[in-house]
Amino acid sequence: MIRVVLLLVFLAVPAFAVQPDEIMDDPALEERARQISQGLRCLVCRNENIDESNADLARDLRLAVRERLLTGDSDTEVVAYLVDRYGEYVLLRPDMRGANLILWLAGPVMLLGGLGIAAFYLRRRGTREVQPAALDDEEKLRLERLLRD
Repeated sequence: MIRVVLLLVFLAVPAFAVQPDEIMDDPALEERARQISQGLRCLVCRNENIDESNADLARDLRLAVRERLLTGDSDTEVVAYLVDRYGEYVLLRPDMRGANLILWLAGPVMLLGGLGIAAFYLRRRGTREVQPAALDDEEKLRLERLLRD
């Protein structure tokens, strides 16, 4: 039973989707293409790089990377070309500049703000004592009757 589970786990690991006809003849260029592809998101799949995706658009992106490398573009020029064409969503790890900085910092800032509000509320709640209201004459008589019985 354990062997079957382990086998299924290993089979569930995403296989590289790079097709044999996409692989470049020059191993150095192929290595550069793989490095670039690791940082590019498949626009069809969720948080999967284009090397791991079987989607047609991911194949087109892999081919575009290899085509740009063959024309002599540097790694940064290839990434810039794809960002210009598809937007920053194509990057698995977008830059921490401009509007992206707000998105990167919003989560931690909200977490710290929530923790601060919770701490303030808990401290305030702990220091505030509730004073019991004084009993009127009718309530005193009733209490005395209850205690006697």
